[in-house]
Amino acid sequence: MANVNAAFGLVPIRHMSGNAPRANKYTITSGLAENIFTGDLCILTADGVITPHTATETNNIGVFAGVSYTASDGSYVYSEYWPSGTTATEIIAYVYDDPYIVYKIQSAGTPTQASIGECADVVAGAGSTTTGRSGFSLNGTMSNGTATCKILALHDTPDNSMAQYAVLEVLINEHLLKATAGI
Repeated sequence: MANVNAAFGLVPIRHMSGNAPRANKYTITSGLAENIFTGDLCILTADGVITPHTATETNNIGVFAGVSYTASDGSYVYSEYWPSGTTATEIIAYVYDDPYIVYKIQSAGTPTQASIGECADVVAGAGSTTTGRSGFSLNGTMSNGTATCKILALHDTPDNSMAQYAVLEVLINEHLLKATAGI
């Protein structure tokens, strides 16, 4: 059975310590003109706010898990994604920020058993404004060089195989809270 091509972003599945993954609170700049979807990899900017990861950034803080805020009309909103251009106050973005959380993510390529231990960057695909779910996937180019994610294993489910569009387990390799430079 072939793997389905349906990117879903990064989904926390466990912590390396055996503890449950949990999200911490950050903020987003009011009016940010970018969508941020649940499962999107995020960076921490020099201003101390999060934005979505783009191609070559290494100051990754973690994975977006939703947002709450007070809308411009005074109503309280909880959303699975941050809608582009939203003007709000009291913005709380929930982010899985521990560098030792293991995630599952779909590969855009065709990994093999030799891909275990290698690294790959992420590809920021289009998320869904209906479900709030990310469109991020793992780049199909895997190597022993430094990249965004470190591949740990094939995610163990009956409908997943080490072939094109495999779902893999990864750690965020280029993480701001690991031994990397500050922003």
